[in-house]
Amino acid sequence: MEGKMSWTVADAVDYKGFPADRLKTGGWVPAALVLGIEVCERLSTMGIAVNLVTYLVGVMYLPSSTSANVVTDFMGTSFLLCLLGGFLADSFFGRYKTIAIFSFIQTLGTGALAIATKLSQLRPPPCHASESHTCKPANGFQMGILYMALYLIALGTGGLKSSVSGFGTDQFDEKDEKEKAQMTYFFNRFFFFISIGTLTAVTVLVYLQDEVGRSWSYGICCVSMLVAILIFLSGTKRYRYKKSSGSPIVQIFQVIVAAINKRKMEFPYAVELLYEDTPEAQRIHHTDQFHFLDKAAIVAEGDFERNVVVSAPNPWKLCSVTRVEEVKMMVGLLPIWATTIIFWTTYAQMITFSVEQASTMERSIGGFLIPAGSLTVFFVVAILITLAVYDRLIMPVWKKWKGKPGFTNLQRIAIGLVLSSFGMAAAALAEEKRLSVARTTGTTTTTLPISVFFLIPQFFLVGAGEAFIYTGQLDFFITQSPKGMKTMSTGLFLTTLSLGFFVSSFLVSVVKRVTGGSNGGQGWLADNINHGRLDCFYGLLAVLGIINFVLYLVCAVWYKPRNPKPAIQMETIVNGSSAENKC
Repeated sequence: MEGKMSWTVADAVDYKGFPADRLKTGGWVPAALVLGIEVCERLSTMGIAVNLVTYLVGVMYLPSSTSANVVTDFMGTSFLLCLLGGFLADSFFGRYKTIAIFSFIQTLGTGALAIATKLSQLRPPPCHASESHTCKPANGFQMGILYMALYLIALGTGGLKSSVSGFGTDQFDEKDEKEKAQMTYFFNRFFFFISIGTLTAVTVLVYLQDEVGRSWSYGICCVSMLVAILIFLSGTKRYRYKKSSGSPIVQIFQVIVAAINKRKMEFPYAVELLYEDTPEAQRIHHTDQFHFLDKAAIVAEGDFERNVVVSAPNPWKLCSVTRVEEVKMMVGLLPIWATTIIFWTTYAQMITFSVEQASTMERSIGGFLIPAGSLTVFFVVAILITLAVYDRLIMPVWKKWKGKPGFTNLQRIAIGLVLSSFGMAAAALAEEKRLSVARTTGTTTTTLPISVFFLIPQFFLVGAGEAFIYTGQLDFFITQSPKGMKTMSTGLFLTTLSLGFFVSSFLVSVVKRVTGGSNGGQGWLADNINHGRLDCFYGLLAVLGIINFVLYLVCAVWYKPRNPKPAIQMETIVNGSSAENKC
């Protein structure tokens, strides 16, 4: 019996609910089946996002500001729905069912988008705008079909991304040295395939969209996702399934509700009198920060639910000190969380207005025309170069000078914020140059005689900033959160991406309204960017970035880390160690 039990995984079951057999379930092969889903998700989402603005402006005849908001709202919703997917996986469906359900939803959305871009009835008739003639934009029905497709994809992406990496790691037993080594290899492959999917999207798929047809490109995404789903389902009998421990969101609300209900109660004269039922080895010591929440641990009459076996506390009335301290730790992350949102607002401009800028510039190399959306490949290049320089040059020098293996997470976030402000300043200068050429040659000129490579500095600076801030944020939110709320803290990190896109939409709307009476009635964000002052908008973002950086420094000085675990350095992103926590 003991020999048989040694071949089972303690915290996992098979598809029938029995203890998972180590020889028949899990390992690299089932984990590899999950990778196909992630590749196709990246292929679809990035292939759509980086080139969608050119479709909205050039085919649906929407104003540039409206087109940018459609893209940022789509991306923001995709990341925001990661929280919903994580909640459903933790509380109801489990990761396997969540992946299956939401990958199918994304397939439906991609198929609907392929149809919407194919049928002529679902887009306005072809038109060539001029000074005296304005093209008629898409009507409500046409936009409604497009929105339905986009938000089906967003729903599928959010639900899917929340579980893929976690389900992949479920296939390995961390307590087994051999499988732990295999898990590291899986992390490496996971990040590699994410990069492959992104690169393919911004190069091959964008080229197909511009030169062959968007419906063909989206159709390829739809079919590839369908194949990936079938491959994923084929491994049902080989997977290991881990039971959920419940959603940390519910646990956080329990502490808040209990504290509010006991807001009029007096604190006991000693901290030791607060309720604590957590095993000694797992306890988090009491702190005086956010003292109000401590009231959730005050024992009062009626807090315990009695049954025939044991007396247990009602979690909505009484919470342990450790549970309260976990919530305090999460609350303490919020100032840093809030001051990193602006970076992703800057990032949003790189896949909206910057792509629209590129579409008006000279993009030919010999006889090859570079698709405007493919300029985002410089993001990937900037990230890889930054990671390599940091790993091979900066880290060794820093270790010799300071005796530390690299920058702290808060330092990396600060560097990312600074680089993003420089990126917006560079974008403002490049746009000023582009506008001067447009005024010289005529604002209705289809292709301006200025090289698209003038935009490289802004892509490179913001891309390098992403390499620093992404690793810094990921490190910060993982190492500074309680053990039982890692998924929640990762979701909190991803909401900065979501809110960054939504803030971009909000800023565009405000600037559009406030500046509408300037620049000859065109405003900063004119329907045709050749008539606007996009350079002023970029300058505004640079100024906001500087103000935000000052606020961030204040929050970073205020923040008191709690027993930080070994930091996740930038090179581990290359090795894939952080892929487990990427939504």
